[in-house]
Amino acid sequence: MADKVVIYQSADGKATLEVRLEQESVWLSLNQVTELFGRDKSVISRHINNLFREGELVRDSVVAKIATTAVDGKTYQVDFFNLDVIISVGYRVKSLQGTRFRQWATRVLHDHLAQGYTLNQQRLEEKSEKLAEMQQAMNLLTRTLERQQLVNDLGKEVLQVITDYAYALDLLDRYDHGTLAIEGTSGDADFFLDYENASRIVQSMKSHFDGLFGIEKDQGFKSALGTIYQTFDGKELYPSAEEKAANLLYFIVKNHAFSDGNKRIAAAIFIYFLSANSILYREDGSKRLADNALVALTLLIAESKPEEKETIVKVIVNLINRRNA
Repeated sequence: MADKVVIYQSADGKATLEVRLEQESVWLSLNQVTELFGRDKSVISRHINNLFREGELVRDSVVAKIATTAVDGKTYQVDFFNLDVIISVGYRVKSLQGTRFRQWATRVLHDHLAQGYTLNQQRLEEKSEKLAEMQQAMNLLTRTLERQQLVNDLGKEVLQVITDYAYALDLLDRYDHGTLAIEGTSGDADFFLDYENASRIVQSMKSHFDGLFGIEKDQGFKSALGTIYQTFDGKELYPSAEEKAANLLYFIVKNHAFSDGNKRIAAAIFIYFLSANSILYREDGSKRLADNALVALTLLIAESKPEEKETIVKVIVNLINRRNA
């Protein structure tokens, strides 16, 4: 939900507050809570601290640091408290303002969430319509080129660009709609990559890089290699060569086992694994993953969150196999 500020005014007109709406709740600073209940700031602060000390609320769940510009023009990180804190303080100071504010906040949050949902649905529908139009245009252009038998080098390049972008758009569309899945693989990995073999690759790279490149800090590299061959209930967790390769790239990057060069090593081992399993190139000799695509995916993994792993792996596997014969 996008950040938003709404105005709350108490029934007696004594309190007029700029209330922040973030993370599906409303938020007030300590000064604002003090103004809302008309109590001394030390009293409100003591009640809030007691809420956490007595275990009624967990601080990390109900307090957020929000950048606020003060009257001196400087920006400070200020503690803001969500609706749970405000309601609980209202009970403790025995103020009707707490009940009134809760009713007002509940209504505002309901309206804001409903509005946000509607806008998101509209954007999704508009994006889907535009995507469909682009795909139709690409299909039309492709058929026109084929019909006119533009089989010279320029025609082939145009068809290649159209096909690449059409696939990328389709991949993004399925990602947005939560329908992204692994479409197909080449089957089992015939080549087994062990630690000794992988370590030799790292050693061979050291002459090209200076400093701490390739120096292992812990067992993370060995763990990444072993993880892709894990089994559960007698079945491999990553049964295909493509799934093993995608997870190998992910784990080497994220385990950060080397003092320097983790992303370069991960990409090199990934390429070697694809080559050893005969899935680095297509039948026409072209690369299954372009250089810039490999760079982008490696950087994406480095910046990703743990919960995004499965999606990233699916993207990599599908990119490897989008023209798998």
